[in-house]
Amino acid sequence: MDLFTQIKMAVSVKEAAEYYGLEVNRGNMVCCPFHNDRTPSMKLNEDYFYCFGCGATGDVIDLVARLFNLSSHGAAKKLAYDFGIDPDKPPAAAALRKPKYPLAKAFQREELHCRRVLCDYLHLLENWKVQCAPETPEDTLDDRFVEACQMLDYIEDLTDILTFAELEARVKTVDMLQKDGMIDRLEERLKRTAKEVDARDETEIG
Repeated sequence: MDLFTQIKMAVSVKEAAEYYGLEVNRGNMVCCPFHNDRTPSMKLNEDYFYCFGCGATGDVIDLVARLFNLSSHGAAKKLAYDFGIDPDKPPAAAALRKPKYPLAKAFQREELHCRRVLCDYLHLLENWKVQCAPETPEDTLDDRFVEACQMLDYIEDLTDILTFAELEARVKTVDMLQKDGMIDRLEERLKRTAKEVDARDETEIG
């Protein structure tokens, strides 16, 4: 039996959602993490989720892949690690194993928030490194290209820690990001960049 099948047999969509910090109400509804959802519009069924607001749907592996910006294989590996599933053991034994360190909901939310901000900033840096690169050696370097060159590897490392590292390392990283204000600064950077893009688009339309 392959890893994907084992994951789906061992972990329900609701279990994964709760483990990764989504607040599930009595009707198995949550605020959709994939759009600006103020009231719960995503239904968590045993084997799949569906958002009535944005139409997002899929199984437990799809949910984790979208939450953490992973491939399906990466999401399956993360679920296996977090839920203590051994691919070499029979499904019944794997399903009995629970996370070795069940995370507090408060930390789950903080970790998820940090990871989303880092991923958004990482994508921005990746775009800048390509779109703002100098065309000739004589060109003046764009500040965005310089920022991408300076920050890209560091942000990739932080994102990898929050996605794949053991709990102790993730806790230390989240604590560091919050104490030094880095997540707040990155959020402001992302908001400012979004406003600049909107203003530029309005100017081009006008």
